[in-house]
Amino acid sequence: MNDGGPEESGGAVGLPSRRRRPTPMSQWGPAARLSYWAFHANRRPSYMRFAYLQLGSDAAAEEAVDATFDALMSEWLRMLHMDRLDAYAWTVLKQRLADRQQRRSPWPRPMDISAFEAALKEAHADRYEVLTDTIRFYSAVSRLAERQRDAVVLRYGLQCSPGEAAAVMGVDEATVRTHLGQAHRRLARLLDTSAES
Repeated sequence: MNDGGPEESGGAVGLPSRRRRPTPMSQWGPAARLSYWAFHANRRPSYMRFAYLQLGSDAAAEEAVDATFDALMSEWLRMLHMDRLDAYAWTVLKQRLADRQQRRSPWPRPMDISAFEAALKEAHADRYEVLTDTIRFYSAVSRLAERQRDAVVLRYGLQCSPGEAAAVMGVDEATVRTHLGQAHRRLARLLDTSAES
């Protein structure tokens, strides 16, 4: 049984199939419906928070996450046979976020200003220095490999534990810890180079 191979998903691994008409939820069994809505309730809050950090607006985040769950609903019966259902869902979310980012202005998207606002609230530190450090840090994070960046955003931006980040990304906790370790080393090099320049 092929559940998610390239030939079934139109040649693009990780993307929902467009070749066949999905089975309407009204024709699903009770267990499938329950599992979908449980997954929806469990993942939607973290998907929304992650999408907001990527897109910078509630409306854009909601649009991307709604599109993600629409795609997942159409594939859910097939997804139930996947070994890494969470990983597949994460891939769909990342694709929907990329779609939304491409539809926006052709100019580079500014960083979410909440990071700057939080930095400026630190009264005990020099505001200019904190802001400069924050800009350097976010610039360095943007240069990480995608999985490392995702792990950093989930762990430190959204305050997820490594286990929670692993569940959202659909990978093992050890994998998230590896990504975080690699990200720490890369950030240390990038920030050291940035400070020197």
